[in-house]
Amino acid sequence: MTEVADLILISVDDHIIEPPDLFVHHLDASYLDRAPKLVRNEAGSDVWVFGQLVMETAALNAVAGRPKEEYGMEPQSLDEVRPGCYDVDERVKDMDAGGVLASMNFPSFPTFTARTFVSDDLKLSQALVRAYNDWHIDEWCGAYPGRFIPMAVPVIWDAQQTADEIRRVSEKGCHSLSFTENPAALGYPSFHDDYWDPVWRACCDTGTVLSIHLGSSGRMSIPAVDSPPDVMMSLQPMNIQSAAADLLWSRVLKNYPDLRVALSEGGTGWVPYFLERVDRVYEMHRAWTLQDFGGRVPSEVFREHFLTCFISDPVGIEMRNRIGIDNICWEADFPHSDSMWPSAPEELGTEFVKYAVPEDDVRKMTYENAMRWFSFDPFVHLPKDQATVGALRAKAAGHDVSTMSRSTRVRTADEKLEGYRVRAKRAVAAASS
Repeated sequence: MTEVADLILISVDDHIIEPPDLFVHHLDASYLDRAPKLVRNEAGSDVWVFGQLVMETAALNAVAGRPKEEYGMEPQSLDEVRPGCYDVDERVKDMDAGGVLASMNFPSFPTFTARTFVSDDLKLSQALVRAYNDWHIDEWCGAYPGRFIPMAVPVIWDAQQTADEIRRVSEKGCHSLSFTENPAALGYPSFHDDYWDPVWRACCDTGTVLSIHLGSSGRMSIPAVDSPPDVMMSLQPMNIQSAAADLLWSRVLKNYPDLRVALSEGGTGWVPYFLERVDRVYEMHRAWTLQDFGGRVPSEVFREHFLTCFISDPVGIEMRNRIGIDNICWEADFPHSDSMWPSAPEELGTEFVKYAVPEDDVRKMTYENAMRWFSFDPFVHLPKDQATVGALRAKAAGHDVSTMSRSTRVRTADEKLEGYRVRAKRAVAAASS
């Protein structure tokens, strides 16, 4: 059995809280004065402002290292969160302290589909997508080669432009595209429409994984407007199951057999029942629905195309072979409220021991599957003996991982944050002059 200190962990789902100088180095200067800006409102919260859009920051999206009693949906400022939420140097220190070798980071302010960039000027909107992707790939991921799996956001309002962007960023080593679990819910054609064919083709041609994060449709499973928030959080994986079923039964996987889909933050424990159910539906109803998987059953097709991801999922670990051991990856969800940081290695190790998971299976779930699915090799940059939980934590000795209230965090806010704000203001002023 693998010791906790010897684990190698790659997370395929973490999150960035974007800094104020997000667009300074990657957006054409002619657009800077109209670009989204992070401003401090009268209530002391940080909000992104873009045209008529005003979006509050953080809330449950950035509570790593905070007492659970302070979790909630209230807005907050960047001063109140760990610097590792928005600063890549501090993020890598947090990763080291948590024993995480590498991480794939979904966006926050742009949303998972960059729909906040939509404006009356679609040239500006497209420029914002390109600038965000360049910032993410060149500045965030590029700062520490081998520590981040690059991810791009789509030009969600234009399938052909999205396909072009997939091809552009693939040349920069990016093979993951954040996408929606239900385009129809956003007002675009559904998965069943050939409108999206350029996107599927580009993904197949470049080996790009369609990374579908729960909540990316802007719609959550809530039975009633007065349901407690616990209901929404309990039902979150339902959106991912819906997306899996919609794609599995669609023409997409039949016409694009090389397309691969990651079901991000949806857990894995539901998968065995789902696979039994789709096989049963196929057996009982294909005569009249006219479904044809070429002699295979839906569960086989699922395992060829879908990656499932878990944070803490003992049921999924126990039933890993009924899911497909090559179809499971671990995710840390830093700095969201489901994150186990910084004790994820210990919690994972406990489950691996409990279910007597063999070392080959541990390696696949913790890093090998992530490397294979996302065409990512961190060991080009860091030897394996320096990539383990134990080695990374030794390097991070002295890094503060203590639980800290938001009020305490404000008093100890990093001076680098003010530097981000100053750079952003100066860039806009220079562009306007």
